[in-house]
Amino acid sequence: MPPVNSMDYSGKDTVLDVVRKESADFFKLVDNSKNWNVQTRCTEWEVRDLVGHMIDVTEGYLTRWEKARKGEAIDTAGLLVMGESLNKNAQSYRSLPREEAISRLKNDYTQMMKIFEKLTPDEWGNFIVTHPYMGGLPTFFYPAFHVMDYGVHTWDMRWGLGEKDRKLDERTAGVLVPYMLFALLPSTVDQPSAKGVDVEYGIEVSGEWGGKWRATVRDGKFEAKPETGNFEGCKAVFSFDPSDFVLTAFQRFDGGTASGDQETIDKVRGLFFRI
Repeated sequence: MPPVNSMDYSGKDTVLDVVRKESADFFKLVDNSKNWNVQTRCTEWEVRDLVGHMIDVTEGYLTRWEKARKGEAIDTAGLLVMGESLNKNAQSYRSLPREEAISRLKNDYTQMMKIFEKLTPDEWGNFIVTHPYMGGLPTFFYPAFHVMDYGVHTWDMRWGLGEKDRKLDERTAGVLVPYMLFALLPSTVDQPSAKGVDVEYGIEVSGEWGGKWRATVRDGKFEAKPETGNFEGCKAVFSFDPSDFVLTAFQRFDGGTASGDQETIDKVRGLFFRI
């Protein structure tokens, strides 16, 4: 069992502590003016665009949070257009002077953290905020999105600065493991690639934040269930440390190791689209 369940209110303090740690690392890198135009692991984004991206998503959350408080209806665009929309929005902030962009993001971050810190046990799982691309989600997703954004995008910046072998902090990646299994992967099945596919395979993640899951992709849907055995009947097993699992789910690279039927391994690796 992991040290905390990052989807449960009991894990709130740990999740927010990870957000604070990763955001501090993010701001340390962007505060260095020499890094502003460094190309990151995100193909079309320099460091300045990651700041623009975080302004975009954080202000979007703040707006949607306020509308949810008022009970106002709000639309959602769907994940298929998410990548294109986020790219356009992030680059739209290039016109802001560097100091203004950073100051604006830090102010947005402070506002968002105040909301997170005040969340009650009931709000954590029952207050629904409409995500711009994923629809209505309970609020515990949003601190996790901040872990994803500040954690993975800090890694993206470090990659661009030459630290290509660096791992995500084990706790950061560990907090995100269930979100990869039960949110990201189920939401990013590429339907053309999954057409006619009926596959069952194993996923194992090492360390105290890890575990074993039996994954299926059937009728265009991904599902993962805890595995208590030795993956009997699975044609392939994918093994990761927490960092490689998260970064592979985000398609930064094909990490970990795979054993079993090579055709199944290749098929699984081509089943998901990138956001």
